[in-house]
Amino acid sequence: QVQLVESGGGLVQAGGSLRLSCAASGRTFSSFAMGWFRQAPGKEREFVAGISWSNGSRYYSDSVKGRFTIFRIKVKNTVYLQMNSLKPEDTAIYYCAARAPTIATPDEGEYDYWGQGTQVTVSS
Repeated sequence: QVQLVESGGGLVQAGGSLRLSCAASGRTFSSFAMGWFRQAPGKEREFVAGISWSNGSRYYSDSVKGRFTIFRIKVKNTVYLQMNSLKPEDTAIYYCAARAPTIATPDEGEYDYWGQGTQVTVSS
C-alpha cells in the first residue's frame, strides 16, 4: 500500500516562499510519476507540477512556471515543491499524488494515490 504524507504548508506573506514535502512509502517508486495539485475554496482541484521519478523530467502549469520548482530526493523517497514569489491566488490545499506510469500528467484522474493535503495561505 502506497502512503503519501505532505508537510510544509503554512501562512506566508505575498512574495514569500514555502517548501512542501511529500514523503512516500510502501513500495519502490522507480517507475512512478509524482504530482502536486491544489484546490482553492470554491474551485476545482488543479494540476501544479509533476515529475518522473526515474529520470526527473518536470512539468508545470502555466500559473506557476518560473516561480515553483518540483524536485525529488530518491534516497529519501521524498518529492518537494519549492514555491517562491507566492501570490494570494496560490492559497489552496496542496496535494501530493502518485501514478504507476513514469510520465506525469495534469489529469488528476490518472493518479492512483493521494496524500491528505497541506494548507498554504498567502496573505496580501
